[in-house]
Order: sequence, then structure tokens, then C-alpha cells
Amino acid sequence: MGLFGSINTASTGLTAQRMRLDVISNNIANADTTRDADGTPFRRSRVIFRPRVSQPYWKSPFLPKTLDNGIGEGVRVVKIEEDTDSDPRMVYDPTHPDAVKTGKWAGYVEYPNVNIVEEMVDMISASRSYEANIAVIEGSKSMFMRAIDIGR
Repeated sequence: MGLFGSINTASTGLTAQRMRLDVISNNIANADTTRDADGTPFRRSRVIFRPRVSQPYWKSPFLPKTLDNGIGEGVRVVKIEEDTDSDPRMVYDPTHPDAVKTGKWAGYVEYPNVNIVEEMVDMISASRSYEANIAVIEGSKSMFMRAIDIGR
């Protein structure tokens, strides 16, 4: 890893967490959207991360083969997917224009599967991760400055 490797790695984390915060804020903004462009209730989105790795410079003979996947270079956003695992919230409101007209759920409105408390916890987690990556960059910067001071 070169001189700026720690800054490059932390910057990938900053970018990924910013994307995560954008998706979380979109989920919160659409928590009460009962109908989107295709007529269905909004679905919660989530960001999928994967590590960025390069070819290792040196392989440890003691590292298990399952962990020997190269030197880490940060994280990358693979995709943003809709949460189709959880069902929409059903709220009884027969006066709502989007209420189900017939069947077992007559009078109920399908609201998005967004839990505001869960989204706020995710937002705090993403903010703290963002702050941690900023701390890495600041620490690297101060180490570089100290190295320059020592070299004078």
C-alpha cells in the first residue's frame, strides 16, 4: 500500500456511506407514499456493499485460505435493492383513496414497509461510519505532516 493508500481506502468508505445516507433519507421521505409510478406502495431500499481488493503483495502462510483474498482497498457499492422480504404495513382507513376495495383486506391501505425507527438507527450508523472514515483521513494527514517535520 502506497503513501496515500489509507486516504484512498477511507475515501471509498466516505463515498459508500454517503450513498447509504442518501438511500436512507429517500426511505424516510417516502415512508407514507401509498402509490408510486406503477401504482404500488413504495418499497424500502437498501445498499449492498462489497470489499474492494487487489492482488496481495505477500501471502501469509498462516492465513486460512478462506480469508486470503488480497489486500483491502476499501468498499464499493454493488447495488441498491428493494426490500421485498417484508410485507407492507396495513392500516385500516376505508376513507383513503388507495384503500383495498374487496376481499379480506377491504378498507385497509398498504403503506410502505419503512420503519422510521430502523431507518434512524441505520442513519446514525452510517453517520458514525462516515465520521470514522474522516478520522482516518485526519490521522493520515497528521502522520504525513509529522513525517515532513521530522525530515526538515
